Amino acid sequence: MAQPSNDITFRVSEQEKEILVKYCEQEQRTHSDVLRNFVRSVKKKLDGK
Repeated sequence: MAQPSNDITFRVSEQEKEILVKYCEQEQRTHSDVLRNFVRSVKKKLDGK
């Protein structure tokens, strides 16, 4: 699979960042992987699936 080539930068609170970091460590996944999967889950909701 081709690697994504788009970057998105956004601001989060320190608490939100901690949540992401802890979740990624727990699941042994990268921030990018977790956030990509979140976006895909939103698409499924938009598509009504």
